[in-house]
Amino acid sequence: MTAASGSTGPDPTARQGARREARESALVLLYEADVRGTSPAEVLASQVLGPSPYTVTLIEGVAEHRDELDAVIAAVAQGWTLARMPTIDRNLLRMAAYELLHRPDVPAGVVLSEAVELAGQYSTDDSGRFVNGVLARIAADVRGA
Repeated sequence: MTAASGSTGPDPTARQGARREARESALVLLYEADVRGTSPAEVLASQVLGPSPYTVTLIEGVAEHRDELDAVIAAVAQGWTLARMPTIDRNLLRMAAYELLHRPDVPAGVVLSEAVELAGQYSTDDSGRFVNGVLARIAADVRGA
């Protein structure tokens, strides 16, 4: 029960933390599928412990909409082909672009912030700026943000 509302409800910070972990797990599994040259569904099926529901949502969403996501990313990533991008960046952009295009319940600012944080944690020194630039253009195009 929260003092301000007098009700019991989901803690928004707990949900944000769970989604942060789900994004990180999804990124790792998408990276694995890309490096192995296998489908994200195969990587999901090989997990001993099933990932969280939001991790599954992200992976399945990226897999289902991959051609669309790649086209959107390629259209705004000036001077970069997807094949030339670091594998982490490519999969991070796909995942975040999926959220921007197909998950209107997730604020664009949250998508960008989480993607930049993950890029800084897992990719190159320049990846955070690159990911932010690409996603900001996509967000402006699809959400007017």
